[in-house]
Amino acid sequence: MDVGNATGRKRRRIRDRYPTRGTARPEGGQRTAGGDAPAPIRQWPLLTVLGTVVAGLLITLADFRIGLLVFGGGLLAGAVLRGWVPAVGMLAVRSRFTDVATYAVLGGAIVLLTLMAEPDPWLEVPFLRDVLRFSAG
Repeated sequence: MDVGNATGRKRRRIRDRYPTRGTARPEGGQRTAGGDAPAPIRQWPLLTVLGTVVAGLLITLADFRIGLLVFGGGLLAGAVLRGWVPAVGMLAVRSRFTDVATYAVLGGAIVLLTLMAEPDPWLEVPFLRDVLRFSAG
């Protein structure tokens, strides 16, 4: 589209000079409900994950293990929702595989490290003690 400037010459807009081609929304990135539905209903997968994560952070103030397990569980729930629900709204950031892998690895790592946290770990992995002894000593 041409736009006139102060001298009367027409110039092209920058947006027209560098058009974006081939950029697609992530698979599953469409709305989960129609446009006439309120925003919270359209974005229920994202709000579910965010609500669980925030609840986990608040629970962490009272008991860090339980709170972090809820936090990690929220991320794992995000991986499940992203993997099986066809339309997840803004929970879709990248490709389905990348999103599921990211949510699952981060959630699983948080849960695993929480179970192994000192003092009095709920889960003991025998070979990690040897790895620490040989790497630090």
